[in-house]
Amino acid sequence: MERDTRHPEEPEVAKRWILRLKTILFLSILRSKANSSDVMVAVPSSGESRPIYITRTQPQVDGISNRLPTCHIEVTMNAGSGGRSVRVSAETEWSEEPMSPTGRLMEDTGVHIVSVLGLGIPVNLPVFRAGIETELLPRYPRFCSIQVMDDSRGGKPRWVRTKVNLDDHIIVPMIDPAAVQCDPDKAVEDYVASLSMLPMDRRRPLWEFHLLDFPTSEATSTMVLRLHHSIGDGMSIMTLYVASSRSTADPARLPTMPPPPRRTGEIYQLQPRPPLSSGKALLAWVLWYLVLAWHTLVDCVLLVATILFLSDPRTMFMRPDGGLEAHRRKRFVHRNLSLDDVKLIKTAVKCTINDVLVGVTSAALSRYYFRMSGNIDTKRICLRSFLLVNTRPVSCRQIYVTKVETGNRLSSLICPFHIALHDDPLEHIRKAKRFMDRKKSSLEVTIIKVASEFLVKYFGVKAGASILRLLMKRTTIIFSNVVGPAEKITLCGHPVVSMGCSVYGQPQALTMHYQNYGNTVSITLAVDETQFPDCHELLDDLVESIRLIKDAASLHTISSVQSN
Repeated sequence: MERDTRHPEEPEVAKRWILRLKTILFLSILRSKANSSDVMVAVPSSGESRPIYITRTQPQVDGISNRLPTCHIEVTMNAGSGGRSVRVSAETEWSEEPMSPTGRLMEDTGVHIVSVLGLGIPVNLPVFRAGIETELLPRYPRFCSIQVMDDSRGGKPRWVRTKVNLDDHIIVPMIDPAAVQCDPDKAVEDYVASLSMLPMDRRRPLWEFHLLDFPTSEATSTMVLRLHHSIGDGMSIMTLYVASSRSTADPARLPTMPPPPRRTGEIYQLQPRPPLSSGKALLAWVLWYLVLAWHTLVDCVLLVATILFLSDPRTMFMRPDGGLEAHRRKRFVHRNLSLDDVKLIKTAVKCTINDVLVGVTSAALSRYYFRMSGNIDTKRICLRSFLLVNTRPVSCRQIYVTKVETGNRLSSLICPFHIALHDDPLEHIRKAKRFMDRKKSSLEVTIIKVASEFLVKYFGVKAGASILRLLMKRTTIIFSNVVGPAEKITLCGHPVVSMGCSVYGQPQALTMHYQNYGNTVSITLAVDETQFPDCHELLDDLVESIRLIKDAASLHTISSVQSN
């Protein structure tokens, strides 16, 4: 046998070079998969056992940095056997965006949004799927993100990009044909109500499209979007709809939004200080700020009292268990009103659309209460609503939406309303206007927003969520108004004939959402089924109330013209 005369370390050196060549080949494959992305590689020196870090970045899209996950490739050398092994582990690095304090509150309370769109044509699944992939996903990064706890930052959740499989998010359910044939509207209601009891898979982005391809009384087919409220609020989803759609009347352009309102009230525009030489004007300015400070102080005291002990009186509108049971099945019912009727009342009383909607709600709940209770006593019962407020500036509401307002930018205020019968139906609107004008002369909305963010940041999300639950449990209803497009839209190749949204996961038994779409205003009620088995009668009361108020407004306008 011929003796090997090579240096004893030469086989080891050769094997090291083979390993390095294999590593370079593996990295070249990763580089090719990165397309045009930049790849930064840190390779360990020979003989070391430590990870190889590969960080890939992509160009910014719409001002958002698409930072991809980092791969950690660990090369381990087994010197004892003279061999080499390569172990690859994919560890995800944190994405570009932490979760906002409001998003964390929604995450902890488990509130979800349900948006129901009536479509004018049967569902074309390939076209709808292509629309989601090309229009919605690129405009809304959180539809491509999951929530992950960042242990390196005190366990705070962050949004992490992930790959989206549309088959997991587009659902075409099989519904009993007999139920559909008997009452298609109730079949849709039953299906949407069932979603309020189904959990979402947290390993994926928390959104789903459910397509119900059968005709109802107002649509040829129905699309239901269900998503977790931590992804965004109603206004962010609305801007996503509008930016991703086209005008049905003119498909060549984007649909229009209502013009921004001229907001009035101290919380929107602080009065500038007049010159010191102007005595009366300076005194009025000082008194103006004193009134603002007094109203803010009173509202803060009532807010603290509500957190500690102050609760609405027990009526048929509040849950008997006080909202202790976290999640109960919700039924979502809706009705459409004429936006022209709302504007007629607004002009007659010289108020805002929100004032009209709050007044109509008070009138309808009063009719329902006195009819269902059989109590003919006309004494007033003071209740309160938890009214959600969009804190985005009015300037962000563009006539043509080109930027999607992502995330949750919400605050709230506690708005009183009365259960009472009035000889003049317009009195409900006048009272609502007085309440809302009083709230505009207070910084309650700002205080609640700042306080909630402070609590989450310094005391943790559990403390903030507990206080939020107390506020909701001790008020009667949730009230919200979302601004929709001013004309009909075509979304993902499907014309939308009706639109409405609501939420579930809140402790209140009754939630009322208003949303304008074209020349209609959609009222959507989210009610506990066991407490409101006759919820459609409450919708009838809303329709009848606005009819009576509109007739009274017409007479008021005619009388004003004749007197002049």
